[in-house]
Amino acid sequence: MKDLKYLAAYSIPIMALIGFSVRGSFVYLTPFFTFIFIPLLELIFPIDSKNLSLNESTNKLKNKFFDWLLYINLLIVYGLLFYILNIIKHTTLENYEFIGLIISLGIVLAANGINVGHELGHRQTTKERFLGKALLLPSLYMHFYIEHNFGHHLNAATKEDPATARYNQSVYAFWFTSVIRQYINAWKIQKSLLNNKKLPFLSIKNDMFWFLIIQLLYVFIIYVFFGLNGCVFAISSAITGFILLETVNYIEHYGLLRLKKDSGRYERVSEIHSWNSNHIIGRIILYELTRHSDHHYKTSKKYQILDCHEDSPQMPYGYPTSMVLAMLPPIWFLIMNKRIPREMIPR
Repeated sequence: MKDLKYLAAYSIPIMALIGFSVRGSFVYLTPFFTFIFIPLLELIFPIDSKNLSLNESTNKLKNKFFDWLLYINLLIVYGLLFYILNIIKHTTLENYEFIGLIISLGIVLAANGINVGHELGHRQTTKERFLGKALLLPSLYMHFYIEHNFGHHLNAATKEDPATARYNQSVYAFWFTSVIRQYINAWKIQKSLLNNKKLPFLSIKNDMFWFLIIQLLYVFIIYVFFGLNGCVFAISSAITGFILLETVNYIEHYGLLRLKKDSGRYERVSEIHSWNSNHIIGRIILYELTRHSDHHYKTSKKYQILDCHEDSPQMPYGYPTSMVLAMLPPIWFLIMNKRIPREMIPR
């Protein structure tokens, strides 16, 4: 029965569905639930730092229930997307309603789209990776699959990594540097992957070309069937979704740096190079994304068996709360800078 707790990950799309259906001020129910109600719950519920036993981990890996919890998000994300596009096409909305719908769907695209796409993108089967890429499509962020898997996990907590926030860098500056540098980096990685296979850049195996074509086709189809308003809505929701992703990237590695050895090479990625959070609500809502230290320590581990490492730097709050605090740079720096190991602080 304890495994049913992950059904709570569907609470964000449920809030969005209510807001989409009732409309009016209810279109802001999703951001209220995500960034006010959940942080309040995290202050009430205890922190859970317990790890599973070897037997428990083995049983959870055999249980397909955890995989299907992820797969269902494909239907949820695309179902909500086309449901609201249909509303926009046939309903006259107030400007504040339109903006609220954009924010609400953007949150769903981030939490149940990109986040789940990230998890599936690390899987070994082609089917699951395909589903992961499909979940990145509505956020127009399919290049994330390449940059994250072949770039971020190699360069995390170094200056070479676009997705690692520097010490005293605000989240707003990070949005620009991370979004732009990750996209450019994805093309560089793709070129390198093709070179390794002795394939030309203009190759049918160039996934970045396919991602670009698929995303342009996606926007075009929405424009054809749902008009200009639908197209504006889809693109704006996508931007909201990947901005929220980048906010998560910001808090996951903020200020943490791998040190260089005498040889000039960086030390290996370990559990001390990502911020960990054991706040139970955020863990459930985000499919254990908050145990990010163990994810980097061993990327092949599935979300349901991620561990807490005592050596990992611990966040004082859960991810939803930390995202809100990151929007207030002076407060964020005051809370987090003193928690960064001294040897990692630039001199």
